[in-house]
Amino acid sequence: QVQLVESGGGLVQAGGSLRLSCAASGRIRSVNAMGWYHQTPGNSRELVATITSMGTTEYADSVKGRFTISRDNAKNTVYLQMNNLKPEDTAVYYCNADITYIRYTGVPGRSDYWGQGTQVTVSS
Repeated sequence: QVQLVESGGGLVQAGGSLRLSCAASGRIRSVNAMGWYHQTPGNSRELVATITSMGTTEYADSVKGRFTISRDNAKNTVYLQMNNLKPEDTAVYYCNADITYIRYTGVPGRSDYWGQGTQVTVSS
């Protein structure tokens, strides 16, 4: 009923920039908090940044001052601008959204959704 589609990953040299996007679509009533997480092989998924529906943001210490999370509520889209990238930022990045949706019965529901993941590789 709801889908998150990510774009914007790729290969970049250290010091470069990338911008990730994640658009939510489907039977959406409202999109609450949205965020980005990353995961490297053998490790658990870790928080990168989150943003509430009112625009309050939170960042992992490792990305503060380099990454900026933002959202366009009209498009149900969250962005992650990544500047001054470092090799240790290499990971698969996943977007996450807490979404209130409308069932086909018309009854609202609420659930947590994940994007498919996009690879970010930073070369030294």
